[in-house]
Amino acid sequence: MREQGQRENIKIRFAGPKDVPILYSFICELAEYERLRHEVISMESDIYSALFGERPVAEALLAFYEDKPAGFALFFHSFSTFVGKPGIYLEDLYVKPEMRRKGIGRDLLARVARIAVERKCGRLEWVVLNWNTPSIQFYESLGAQPLDEWTVYRIVGENLEALAAEFENDESVSLR
Repeated sequence: MREQGQRENIKIRFAGPKDVPILYSFICELAEYERLRHEVISMESDIYSALFGERPVAEALLAFYEDKPAGFALFFHSFSTFVGKPGIYLEDLYVKPEMRRKGIGRDLLARVARIAVERKCGRLEWVVLNWNTPSIQFYESLGAQPLDEWTVYRIVGENLEALAAEFENDESVSLR
C-alpha cells in the first residue's frame, strides 16, 4: 500500500516528440535490468519514427515523480479474433530502481488499463521474463494471471528474411 500523499507526487502523461531521448534512455536501462542490453539495436530515431513518424505504430506514457522522470510504459494495439475486439499489448513497463515502491508502476499500468477500457479493448497483455520474480509478484498482486498454456515464438534476422523471400508477389495476394 502506498503512503498518503505519494499519488499527488506522481504525474503521468503521453510522451511527445521531445521526450524521445528520455524514453530511449529508459529503454536502455530496462534492457540492462533484463540482462538484454546486447539486443538493443534501435536508435532514438527508430523510437521517434515508431511513435511520431508518418505511420505511428506505438504509444508511450511517461511517469514523473516530484517532476523527475521516473518511468514509462510503451504499448500498441493488437486484435483478438476470438473476442472480436482490439487489445493493448504492453511492450515495456519500467520504473527507475530508486523510484520503485512509490506506486509509479501501478499508476502506469492503471493508466494503460484505463486507455484499454476507454478504447473498448477486450484485453491487456504483456510478457515477463521467467526469472523476474519481483515483476511477476507485482503483476499477480494486481490480478494478472500467467498463461502457462501458451508459448511465445519469434522469428528474426536471417530466418525472417528467408521466410519473407519465399513469398512471391503475384496477383492473388496484394501487398499494401
